[in-house]
Amino acid sequence: MSMESHYTIDLKRLKIGTHEFEVTLDDGFFKELEKTEVLGGKVEAKIALNLREEDYWLTIAVHGTVFVTCDRCLDPMALEIDASDEFDSGDASLNGDASLNDVLDLSWLAYEIVSINIPVVHCHQAGECNKQMELLLQDHLCDEPEPEE
Repeated sequence: MSMESHYTIDLKRLKIGTHEFEVTLDDGFFKELEKTEVLGGKVEAKIALNLREEDYWLTIAVHGTVFVTCDRCLDPMALEIDASDEFDSGDASLNGDASLNDVLDLSWLAYEIVSINIPVVHCHQAGECNKQMELLLQDHLCDEPEPEE
């Protein structure tokens, strides 16, 4: 991600204990990302950080809606996202060698939870796809049975 995030937390400046943060990933956030399948949306992330003497524990819960391209008709479609994940300072997903000298980008961690919870195949419900595209698809369907070997 090339953009500068204002949701970064400098761990060495925080006091030991539990800290809570909220991050909103909105259309502007998704627009600034490069090469993402998310076209836009609004996702609220609630983050709980338990900072200890030599390590930390992080819980991130995301809830909201993202827009992706329908695999069938190529129109945008809404997907509900409701997921959470936990990390500790030893997790490779937190840049491998996490320590209390780290600066965490909370928006990026929340985005990663969103992105891994998008289904591999995403299509509109039956009858909700673009009608013109459905007609084009019907024109190219092969109705003939496959020849037997």
